Amino acid sequence: MRIRLALLTACASLAATALPAQAATTGTHLEGRLSSGAAYVMDVPASWNGTVLLYSHGYTPAGAPNPAQNTPGSATRDKLLAEGYALIGSSYATTGWAVTEAVPDQLATLDLFTERFGAARRTIAWGASYGGFVTSMLAERHAGRFDGSLSMCGLVQGGVANWNSTLDPVFALRTLLAPGSGVRLAGFADQAEAVAAGRALTSKVDAAQRTPEGRARIALAAALHNIPGHNDASQTKPGPTDWATQQTNQFTAVRGLLQLPAFSWRQEAESRAGGNPSWNTGVDYRSMLVRSPLYKEVTELYKEAGLSLRTDLSALGRAPRISADPSAVRWMRNTSVLSGRLTDPQLNIHTTGDALIPVQSESAYRRAATAAGSAGLLRQAYVDAPGHCTFTPGETLAALHTVEKRLDTGRWDVSPAALNSRARAEDPAAEPRYLPYRPTAYPRPYDLAHPGDARP
Repeated sequence: MRIRLALLTACASLAATALPAQAATTGTHLEGRLSSGAAYVMDVPASWNGTVLLYSHGYTPAGAPNPAQNTPGSATRDKLLAEGYALIGSSYATTGWAVTEAVPDQLATLDLFTERFGAARRTIAWGASYGGFVTSMLAERHAGRFDGSLSMCGLVQGGVANWNSTLDPVFALRTLLAPGSGVRLAGFADQAEAVAAGRALTSKVDAAQRTPEGRARIALAAALHNIPGHNDASQTKPGPTDWATQQTNQFTAVRGLLQLPAFSWRQEAESRAGGNPSWNTGVDYRSMLVRSPLYKEVTELYKEAGLSLRTDLSALGRAPRISADPSAVRWMRNTSVLSGRLTDPQLNIHTTGDALIPVQSESAYRRAATAAGSAGLLRQAYVDAPGHCTFTPGETLAALHTVEKRLDTGRWDVSPAALNSRARAEDPAAEPRYLPYRPTAYPRPYDLAHPGDARP
C-alpha cells in the first residue's frame, strides 16, 4: 500500500499537504490507495475530539476524475477540523453505479484509520446524493461499525425505485412526442447506443418546447418524476399559479435528465446489473399523475394548449410497456435496495426543490423504516431551497450536530427552529432555511421491508 504521510507544523502552512489554517497547530494529512485501487484521504487535527466522520461522496460518472473526498466542501471541512473532528473518505475503486465497491472501500478506509490512529470514541457515517445512499447502506448492513449516520439529499429510495422512476418520464416523452420513433429507453448494447438515444429524444423535446402542446406534454412527463417548478437558484422563482415559468424551469431539468441519468448513467448501471433492472408493466400513469403535487399545473397547461389530457393518458395506457430482466432486478435488489432496518439513529436532510433526486425519495425511505420497525431511529428534515444538495455549510453542520445531540441525549430535536438555531451558530453570515415540510408519497417505492415490492 502506497502511503503519503505529512506531519504538519505551523511553519509548514505552504506545503501542498497542509491542513487548513483553522485547524490545530499540528495535524496529520494522509493520502494513499487501498488494495482495491481506491484513493483515500484522511485529515486528523492534533486536538482530535475522538469522533471520526466517514464521508461518502456523490455519483461520479464513468470516465470522470475520481478523487477521494472526506467532506462535501472546503468550508465545512475547515470548520470541522477546527472543531476537532477526524475526516476520512475514499474515492471508491470505480465510477458510476459503484455501490459494490463503495461500501467495502469505505469500510477499508475506516479500518486503515483505526490501524493508524486508534479506535474512535464515536464513528458517524455521512454522505451526500449517491453518497447518501451509500451512507444508508453502511448504516443498515454494517451497523456495528457506526454510532449514527447522516444522509444528505440521498438516493434513499434505492436502486430499483430510482431506475423505475427515471424510466417513467422518458416513456411519457417518447410516447407523446416521438411515437413510432423506435428510441430505445432501456436494454442498451453499449454507451454509444444510450447516448445516441438520449440525443434523439432530446431533439424531440427541444422541438416540443416551442409549442403550447409540447410544453403541456413535457410538464406531464416532469410530473411523473416530481420535478419541481423551481429547481435551480439561477431560475426565476414562479408564483403558485405561474404555470409557464414552472414549466420552463422543469424543461431545463428534463433536458438534464435526458442528457445523463436516463440514458448514459442508466446504461452504466445496466452493464453492472447484467441487463435492464426496471420496468413499467402494470403501471397506471393516470393514477400516478393524480397523486403528483404537480397535477394542477399539468391540467392547466393542457387546458391552455387545447389538448385532451384524457386522450394523452389513454395513449400512455395503450403504449407497449418495458419489462425488466429478472436477473438484473435480482442483482439490483441484492446490492442496491434498502431495508429500512436501522440499529442506530439516522437523520436525512433534503432540499425541497431537488430535480435530480426529488424530495419524495424521503417518503420512500420513511415507508421502509416504518415497515421495518425503525421509525423511532429515523428523522427527516427539509431545507427550503432549489437545487440538488444546495445546503449551506451552516445547514450541513447543524444536521451533523443534531445527530450528535441525539447520540448524547437519546432524544431527537429536529424542529426547524432547533436546526436553524444550530445553523446560525455555525454560519452566522447565512440565513438558514429549515422549514416544516412533509413530502408527498414516492410514486413507485421499492424496498426490502415490503415483500410485495419484489414482483415487477
